[in-house]
Amino acid sequence: MASPVSRRTLLSASLLLLASLTHGIAADASLPSDQVYHGWLCMYDLRFDEAHRVFDQWRESHPDDCLAPASDAAAYLFSELARLGSLEAELFVNDARFTNRKKLSPDPGVKLHFTQRIDEADRLADVALGKSSEDTNALFVKSLTFGLRANYAGLIEKRNFAALSYTKQGRPFAERLLAIDPDASDAYLGPGVENYLLSLEPAPLRILLRWTGSETDREKGIAELRKTALHGYYLEPFAKLLLAVAALRDNDPKRATVLLGELRDRFPHNELYALELAQIADKKQ
Repeated sequence: MASPVSRRTLLSASLLLLASLTHGIAADASLPSDQVYHGWLCMYDLRFDEAHRVFDQWRESHPDDCLAPASDAAAYLFSELARLGSLEAELFVNDARFTNRKKLSPDPGVKLHFTQRIDEADRLADVALGKSSEDTNALFVKSLTFGLRANYAGLIEKRNFAALSYTKQGRPFAERLLAIDPDASDAYLGPGVENYLLSLEPAPLRILLRWTGSETDREKGIAELRKTALHGYYLEPFAKLLLAVAALRDNDPKRATVLLGELRDRFPHNELYALELAQIADKKQ
């Protein structure tokens, strides 16, 4: 059984899969990336076939853009997590349930497609960064691919140390993106998750984590999550889900209900939000 620190470190690594997704642009139908944005909304709504279709179309029309294969890899990962029953928010709230979760049986075909898209995205991002070290799209994709690898290793294969290693490799790309554009609101989500989750550890462990380079400031973490929830683009719904999780951990079901209710109304095909709302209602009785 994993120790509390390794369990939460893994969870932190897994959530960093979306750590610094692109640069917080407004949802404007005139923007070319609005097509990719639509694909991400399909993922939030668990409509994975449509998400793959959208990303494939963008890949075909923009063969040099690393964003589409990275997004498609995310769709493969999320669909596998949904199939395996690993998307329930209770995993983020109930520590015992997370620690004692059953062993998963991943689909080898999905893993193959996932790996192919990750490799394609990395290759295209490296080419772009070779032309310009300040290419924000490429920086975002590099942080995303490392995060996706961390998720697959940690949440599906249960390789905790590999997940943490991937997370550490992806962090510099997120930091470079924020240094170029401090208003890159989506990029605040990863640091926010790390700060909040690791702040839950006992004081001696927090000291050790800080010594190894981790951040453990709870209030800073919540503030960073709120930046993404208020001004993010691709990650705005995800940040709101995490704030709902934080509210549940803080015994604030009213705040969690508001956030989850909004997500349920926006993404009716995703039963996660309705399920969590029902659980909150049951606990009130």
